[in-house]
Amino acid sequence: MRQVTSDKATNPVLIFWIIAGLAGFFILPWYGIEDFFRFEWLVDGYPFDSDYAPGIFLIGQGEKLWLAPLIAPLLAPIAVLKKSKSDPIYAQVLILAGAFGFGWLVLQGFSIGIRGWNFGWATALFGELDDRQYGMGYGALISAAAFLFIFTQGLAARGAINGDVFVVSSIGGVVVIVTAFVFFPIAKMLTAAFITQDGGYSVAVFFSKFFDDRLWGLSCLTGGRCGVAWNSLFLAVCVGLITTILGLVFALVVTRSGFRFKRGLRALTVLPIITPPFVIGLALILLFGLSGTVTVWVSDLLGVQPTRWLYGLPGILIAQTLAFTPIAFLVLIGVVEGVSPSMEEAAQTLRATKWQVFKTVSLPLMRPGLANAFLLGFIESMADFGNPLVLGGNYDVLSTEIFFAIVGAQYDQGQAAVLAMVLLFFTLGAFYAQRRWLGKKSYTTVSGKGDSGVHPHMPTALSLPVLAIAMIWAAFTIVVYLMIFYGSVVELWGVNNTLTLKHYGTAFSLRIEEEGIRWTGAAWDSFWTTLKIAGIAAPLTAVVGLITAYLLTRQTFAGKNAFEFGTMLSFAIPGTVIGVSYILAFNVPPIEITGTGIILVVSFIFRNMPVGVRAGIASMSQLDKSLDESSLTLGANSWQTFRRVILPLLRPAILAALVYSFVRAMTAISAVIFLVSAEYNMATSYIIGRVENNDYGLAIAYSTTLIFVMLCVVLAMQLIVGRTKIGRRMTQSRTNV
Repeated sequence: MRQVTSDKATNPVLIFWIIAGLAGFFILPWYGIEDFFRFEWLVDGYPFDSDYAPGIFLIGQGEKLWLAPLIAPLLAPIAVLKKSKSDPIYAQVLILAGAFGFGWLVLQGFSIGIRGWNFGWATALFGELDDRQYGMGYGALISAAAFLFIFTQGLAARGAINGDVFVVSSIGGVVVIVTAFVFFPIAKMLTAAFITQDGGYSVAVFFSKFFDDRLWGLSCLTGGRCGVAWNSLFLAVCVGLITTILGLVFALVVTRSGFRFKRGLRALTVLPIITPPFVIGLALILLFGLSGTVTVWVSDLLGVQPTRWLYGLPGILIAQTLAFTPIAFLVLIGVVEGVSPSMEEAAQTLRATKWQVFKTVSLPLMRPGLANAFLLGFIESMADFGNPLVLGGNYDVLSTEIFFAIVGAQYDQGQAAVLAMVLLFFTLGAFYAQRRWLGKKSYTTVSGKGDSGVHPHMPTALSLPVLAIAMIWAAFTIVVYLMIFYGSVVELWGVNNTLTLKHYGTAFSLRIEEEGIRWTGAAWDSFWTTLKIAGIAAPLTAVVGLITAYLLTRQTFAGKNAFEFGTMLSFAIPGTVIGVSYILAFNVPPIEITGTGIILVVSFIFRNMPVGVRAGIASMSQLDKSLDESSLTLGANSWQTFRRVILPLLRPAILAALVYSFVRAMTAISAVIFLVSAEYNMATSYIIGRVENNDYGLAIAYSTTLIFVMLCVVLAMQLIVGRTKIGRRMTQSRTNV
């Protein structure tokens, strides 16, 4: 039962948003400034300079008169502050003011740009516009937020979702930001594929690029080269299958065998996750490149000429398998452990052999995990940019072709958009295929009843090859990471193997002077920028993700399924597609943030948000709804319940979302490579630049430092969270009394 507040009580939330809206329009700069995080504008012509002037000053100076209609909806809510919430006028005024203000802000933002009218019909209807406007600044953003939440206050007053202001506002806020930063960029990218050279739209232009032989060619069947679409699809399917099999192998070794070094095996799964995607490719070059250790040894042993076999499909496949197998393992270990032991014991009671139990009971119940592991491997392979760039050779894939279409001499945004559409089609197709394969069957094995069973070990015929594969792959992984470290401390790999710390000194040298510490190393700027961007993005990602998870698990409202799809869509979109779509969408008003740190923060938030959502859903699903009901019965509202009851019980999920977001922001490359600028250069982009200049020593030294930083973050998380123990009987860990 919800607490009923007094209708005549002053609404502090409404007062806050009214004040915020007025401040945005009357005090803060309306348009964006060059550096959003600095405040030099306060002493640089404010408030009369057009670049820094608030909206009201612009109107007063006879400029930007299209902003004048915003004054009325900003002032209108003041008139109903003393009215009862049950008064129909109260809700009507707030809804009309919020809807008109937000709608007008969006309409004028898209209609008027840096060259006047953005649409030909507007020019024909109103004539040439002698003025122009730039991207939204502090004032416009805060005013837009004020209009949005004034509108949701009105909806709540009319009884939407039981009149719960927090829930209605949260839904409205999430819908708007997901629309702005997920759906809008994708829609912008789709339209860019139809744009002609003179700025018009043509379906013929799209089809000419879409059906290009370079994209879909099948010359490989006659000894030539396949199109990049088929190359990417074949590679992604291979990586998905191999990583799923290896992930299952490791999961079985950890959960269904008597292997002694399970903790060490788990530790190996952490390293590739906290490693920049292309670093493994560099390590493979040190091992199997023309001057690689293994290549030189085999060449001397057999007297054969070294070859470039690594560069192409074999090298990319090995690198991606090394990088993405741990993700499959993390997905599958929970599924393998989640198979109810009582079902397996029941099969054994019916005289089934261990192999029959595994084949007919255990493996079919792992089907959802296998499908998810394959899907993740497929998407990660499609989105991977670093390894194909380092090891691709003549084997072209979509992610690198998109990159060269944007940054190469051709600078063809339409071609990049078409390639990104193909990539998106493949990933969404994989999602659909996964759903079809799983069907509507139930794979539930754990119910509310206690289960004190113990998982049986693998049958001998299975355990021997599984252990052999796991040991070989683990040894290979260890060798790769030893080479990463060794490559960072030699003078010049393959030419001069003298041990040195020169590369670390070049990257991270510093001097202590009277004025303080001088960061003289070449990598410090990108390192501090990366830490700052990741530090800002991580908590925002966790906040958005957990609020979304709360809405999905604790609330029922119209359009809930579409709401969930929208929040999870960015997970299915590869980073390269995100990068291209953000360039196309946010390079012009009304949201003009290309080249700033904001676009990096935003891309990380919405790229990693689904992980926070899934972590929050998983944790909240374990919390009985009676906790919420008890809090509401005792007089708390939904916001107080969420803040004081739900959040304290979600500490592991919060930390998981924080750490994952931080690590991914530190090591991401596929979207970042399109969005960095001279002022905001990220660590991974800097390392790629060193690789392109054949400065492998510095690149590997920087990468090793990043791995160490990420490892410290993960270990800190584990120390804070600790282990969660459940009531299942553990073998070899409890003495029978």
